[in-house]
Amino acid sequence: QVQLVESGGGLVQAGGSLRLSCAASGRTLSSYAMGWFRRAPGKEREFVAAISRSGGNTRYADSVKGRFTISRDNAKNTVTLQMNSLKPEDTAVYYCAGRQTLTNTLVFLKNDEYAYWGQGTQVTVSS
Repeated sequence: QVQLVESGGGLVQAGGSLRLSCAASGRTLSSYAMGWFRRAPGKEREFVAAISRSGGNTRYADSVKGRFTISRDNAKNTVTLQMNSLKPEDTAVYYCAGRQTLTNTLVFLKNDEYAYWGQGTQVTVSS
C-alpha cells in the first residue's frame, strides 16, 4: 500500500505561483497513475490534473488549463503540480491521489477511480 504526503501549500497573492509536491512511500510510484484534486469551501472535491504512470499523458480541468502543470519523477517517487497565475478561485485544499494500473498511458479523472489519497495541503490565494 502506498502512502501519499502533500506539501508546498500556502498563502499567495493573485497572479503568484506555488509548487505542490506529493511524496510517496511504501511502494514505487512507477506502477501508479496519479492525480491532483481540490476541495474549495462548501464545494465537492473536483478534478484538477492527472498524469499517466509513464508521465507521457496528462489531462487538466478546463479551469486550470494553461496555468497548471503536472509532472512526475518516478525515480524520486514524487508528483508535482506547478501552479502559475493563481486566482482567488483556486483557493482550496489540494489532494494528491494514486491508483495502480497496468497501462502506461491511461489517466483517470474521477474521485472514485483513485484508491489512495494524501491528507491534503491548503492553498489560499488572496485578491
